[in-house]
Amino acid sequence: MVSAMIAYPSVVGTARLQPSCGYARLRRMTVHGSGLCLHSFAHQVQGWRGMAMAVLLDTAALPRQDRAEAFYAAMMSASVPSRVEHEDPSGNVHARMDFWLLGTPDLFRNEGSGIRLVRTPKHVRIGGPERLALAVQVIGEGQFSQAGHDQRVRTGELMLVDLTAAYEFGWSGHSASQAFQIDYRDLGLSVEAVRAAAHRLPASPLYELVLHHLTALPGILAAIKGTTSAEMVGAATTQLVRALLTSVADHDAPAPADVLFTRILWYARRHLSDPELSAARIAAEHNISVRYLYKLFAEHQLSLEQWLITRRLAHATRQLTDPASRHRPIASIAAAWGFLDAGHFTRRFRAAHGMTPQEWRRMH
Repeated sequence: MVSAMIAYPSVVGTARLQPSCGYARLRRMTVHGSGLCLHSFAHQVQGWRGMAMAVLLDTAALPRQDRAEAFYAAMMSASVPSRVEHEDPSGNVHARMDFWLLGTPDLFRNEGSGIRLVRTPKHVRIGGPERLALAVQVIGEGQFSQAGHDQRVRTGELMLVDLTAAYEFGWSGHSASQAFQIDYRDLGLSVEAVRAAAHRLPASPLYELVLHHLTALPGILAAIKGTTSAEMVGAATTQLVRALLTSVADHDAPAPADVLFTRILWYARRHLSDPELSAARIAAEHNISVRYLYKLFAEHQLSLEQWLITRRLAHATRQLTDPASRHRPIASIAAAWGFLDAGHFTRRFRAAHGMTPQEWRRMH
């Protein structure tokens, strides 16, 4: 990557940030030399107490040569000081940034071409709000590094960022991430407690609940547009994030192997319908050997093969009697849950239920 911006707050010669009418934390962004005002095409929604949504940036409305500077200005208005590097600054930089103000917290979504955000110790000394961000990768795969911990953030995974400290985050190609940003004082947890919980999130029983909630937030906010519920959604989400963090911060840290095993189970559940899911693939995704993968399952008195078959059968069994799937061929349902061989599916089904899938469907 080539750095497309010098470090914030070098606003002279890059982007001038001024207060914007109606939004305390949103800024009017004017790109020097072009005369373009991002605020003029950001589709700010009226009546912000009900929805608090704005399109901070849509590079489709900007000349190509102005996009990197506009991106920097928009990013700095929505988050903390950092350096922005574009994967291909001379090429097709493109992005769209959406912002929802939810009382004190906010939701920020960025989708676009490859970038890297670098928050250095110098940026930390410059200052910024004492906040954290819980982000979900919604498209593509991100790379995150903070406090000596590196994380590959796959689509549908959470990432906790302590915005009071240095970090790096980025992606290659077209990707997207959305972050729920909260003040520490509203969260009611110390910086130390949050940092202690950051790497244990997958071990929390609330992980998938919070993941699904954050992923669905834009749709939820669209559904309540025009009401006064946005701040309540922000407060409820804050409490949900707090519960996630305390569920792993209040206890002794689980052993690394336990955290890894939890992540493996979560990954396998998400890919049950993929017939290509195998021990080799699961091991590769988690940077371990197949032998060690089997060892982890054995330590929990489980067989990987049997665990996959049992869960796939459970999903297929439910779908067989689902009214919405009554006219769907049994072989099609079996294939949708990884059983490409209909005969193999029937044998496994009979062993589990004492009857064939056809008999089960007729009885239910």
